[in-house]
Amino acid sequence: MAISVVINTYNASLHLAKVLETVKGFDEIVICDMESTDNTLDIAREYGCKIVTFEKKNYNIVEPARNFAVQSAKSEWVLVVDADELVPNALKEYLYERIKDPNCPCGLFIPRKNYTMNMFLTSTYPDYQLRFLKRDTVYWPPIIHVVPEVNGPVDKIPANRKDLAFTHISVTVQAWLERLMKYTENEVKRREGAHVTFGKLLIQPSFHFFKSYILKGGFRYGKIGFIQACRSAIYKFVTLCRLLENELGKKD
Repeated sequence: MAISVVINTYNASLHLAKVLETVKGFDEIVICDMESTDNTLDIAREYGCKIVTFEKKNYNIVEPARNFAVQSAKSEWVLVVDADELVPNALKEYLYERIKDPNCPCGLFIPRKNYTMNMFLTSTYPDYQLRFLKRDTVYWPPIIHVVPEVNGPVDKIPANRKDLAFTHISVTVQAWLERLMKYTENEVKRREGAHVTFGKLLIQPSFHFFKSYILKGGFRYGKIGFIQACRSAIYKFVTLCRLLENELGKKD
C-alpha cells in the first residue's frame, strides 16, 4: 500500500530542501503551492515533487488549501507535513507497518517536538497533530490551527515514542513576530464578537505564562524556557487586545 506526503507551501524556501530530504522514501510528494514568489517551486522540482497550485487570494492561513492538497494525492493514505517539519525515518517505517493492518484507523495523531532557538522544550511536548489520514475520510475546516474532521476511528502514537515525532524547526524572532500578527488576526476572526474584560486582560496572559513556565516545566530550560513562556503570554495578550480593539471600534 502507498503513502503520499502532502506539503502546503507559500514562500517556504528557507527549510523546504531539508524537509524534502526527510520524506524522499515515500511513494509520492505533493507540493500544494499558494503562489509563492520565492524559489519554493524550483526546490520542489529538484526533488521531483508533484506540484499543484491553490490560488492564494486573501487567505492568511493554509487551512483552506488543505482539502485541495489532500485530494490531489494519488495514494489512499496521506501524511500531511508542514514546510518547517522534519519526518524521522522511524516514523516512515512505522506508518507503512500500520497500514498493513486491516483495522488501521482512518486518522493518526503524531507527536511533535517543538524547538525554540534550536532547543527542544519538553514543556511543549507532545503537541499532537492529526496528520496521517485516509484520504477519502478527511475534511479540513477553514479555521486556523483546527483539527481536521475524520469520518472514522482515530488513534494516537504513544507520547513516549519520541523517535516517531515530527521535528518542528525553530523560527527566528522576526519570523515569530510576523506569524504572531497573522495568527492573531485569524484568531480574532474566529472569535468575532467575544467580550474582553479587564480581568481577562490581566488573568489569561498571566495564566498562559504560569502554565508554560511552571506547570509544564519551562523553568528547567533557563532563558529559553522563560522566552517560550513569554511568547505564550504575549500571543494571548495580543489576541485579547485585538478583540478589544474590534469591540470598541464597533461601538464607535
